[in-house]
Amino acid sequence: MAKTKKCRICGNDFFNDPLLCYKNMPKAAQYLPDKNALKNDHGIDLEVYQCSGCGLVQLSNKPVPYYKEVIRAAGISDEMMAFRKRQFADLLEKYSLKGKKVIEIGCGCGEYLSIMRQAGADACGLEQSAESVSKCVEKGLKADQGFIQDNFYKLEGAPFNAFCMLNFLEHLPDPNSILKGISFNLVGGGMGLVEVPNFDMILRNNLFSEFIGDHLLYFTRDTLNTALKLNGFDIIECNEVWHNYIISAVVKKNSLMPSKVKTLGKSERLDLSHFNKYQSKLKAEIEAFIHRNGNRKVAIWGAGHQALAVIALTKLAGKIRYVVDSAAFKQGKYTPASHIPIVKPDTLRSNPVDAIIVIAASYSDEVAKIIQQKYAANIKVAILRDNGLEII
Repeated sequence: MAKTKKCRICGNDFFNDPLLCYKNMPKAAQYLPDKNALKNDHGIDLEVYQCSGCGLVQLSNKPVPYYKEVIRAAGISDEMMAFRKRQFADLLEKYSLKGKKVIEIGCGCGEYLSIMRQAGADACGLEQSAESVSKCVEKGLKADQGFIQDNFYKLEGAPFNAFCMLNFLEHLPDPNSILKGISFNLVGGGMGLVEVPNFDMILRNNLFSEFIGDHLLYFTRDTLNTALKLNGFDIIECNEVWHNYIISAVVKKNSLMPSKVKTLGKSERLDLSHFNKYQSKLKAEIEAFIHRNGNRKVAIWGAGHQALAVIALTKLAGKIRYVVDSAAFKQGKYTPASHIPIVKPDTLRSNPVDAIIVIAASYSDEVAKIIQQKYAANIKVAILRDNGLEII
């Protein structure tokens, strides 16, 4: 699939020049090379464009090979799971969905599907990965293998009373087809919960490291609302949740024909030059922290997309000892492009470091507590905050 120069939502042209161009970035957040693959692993250039019509910010790059699959590490966070339990219970109660048929589009291994069922929904999932579907079934959950390919894709068990799609839409090269396909499988007036990473927050906080090849689309509240309305959904609620990292929209299927996309007006082009200034500032802060604590005596906790981008953009290869991550499927691998080993948390005991930088987005405070309570109370810990490094 070639690079695109037209908006994936409204079909209008991008502004001529990219907003940003990042060199030697990881080619995919979930592609973590093992030792044998290092010699063939190379970084890629990410080009960040903006649609001149609806204003949606997006990559021109082709999608990652596994874009149809949902791969989550969020299930290991007690805080996130508690949040989802409250959220799903409130959703089912508020919109009278208890006992009703609810499908999760992109259900992964059933991490959230099981919570939706516990909250009282007749829940099932759709997932492209056969391995993940098998794990759902092993847990006693209902899940089918598949991916919504077009507007009239027929789902097993349809029609559904509601759906949820949680941090999946931003990965898709053809978001319109999947949204229209979901609508096709809902009852009249069917409800939905759609969540995406919050680009409004990214803009406010200069989070240059939030760009990664996995995420093709970067939605603000306005551009998400536009995408949903153009595909036949009315927005009932739209809020920032989970430490403002997520835009959460409750939607309702609209029986009217969607608006014509070409009637959209021209958008104002964003200026993201301040991202480059913040990147330089953070690079200097990280280098100073490493210098104070000793080269290769510092580790990073986090092998998520934000950490991988920071490592690449601040050129930390050869300067830190290793990257710690709690997800077992990442351990024993290497960071893409920068080739730093990813290790399990117990390595902090067997191969200790003097200091650690936590780059785990909204999970960072939870991780810092784990480090100090479980591994080393005297280790120096810094957290990557929106305004730079905070020493705790």
